[in-house]
Order: sequence, then structure tokens, then C-alpha cells
Amino acid sequence: MYYIQKTMEISACHRLNLSYESKCSNLHGHNWQIKVFCKAKELNQDGMVIDFSEVKRRIHGYLDHGNLNELLPFNPTAENIARWVCDQVDNCYRVEVIESFGNLAIYEKE
Repeated sequence: MYYIQKTMEISACHRLNLSYESKCSNLHGHNWQIKVFCKAKELNQDGMVIDFSEVKRRIHGYLDHGNLNELLPFNPTAENIARWVCDQVDNCYRVEVIESFGNLAIYEKE
């Protein structure tokens, strides 16, 4: 099995739609750190699991400096973002999203 990891930083804003009062319901920004983990039994024709630049294009290229409430069709919690990222990248099985220091959400396919 072959494994790769791509780490990138996304600067973006969001506001959360919550069932309780929270400062996070106001529009605010983060410098998100996103780690994408991919694996494959066989390498592609170029000798890769997936090109690192393709992972960056699909995630960083779409989300960076954006309003996540406008770009994503769901409540943009770190957990929901992690799952969305995993669904966007071929061979992805795990995503870690650090929203701010000490706050980590992980999504892993079963």
C-alpha cells in the first residue's frame, strides 16, 4: 500500500448556524490547516497515488480566501469540512482540519 499526505493552509471566513447562542454565529475568519491523507494499492501511470498539486488545486484553489457559507452547501463546521474535503480528493481516506490552535476535527472513511 502506498500513502501520501498533503498539508495546506486555507484562509477563509464562515459563520456557524447553531441551535444555541454563540459568537461563532457571527461571520469570522480562520487560518485553517488541512491535512489530506490518500492511499492506493497501485500507483497511477505517473507513479503517484495522486499528484500533490491536484490535491491543492481541488481544495486550496476552491476554498482559500473565500466565504465557506457561500462555497459549501452545508453548515461549515470543521467536521463537515473534513468530510467534504475527503469526498473531493481521489483515494482520500482521512482528513484532519485544524480550525484554530487546539481545535481539531478528523474525518476517516470506514
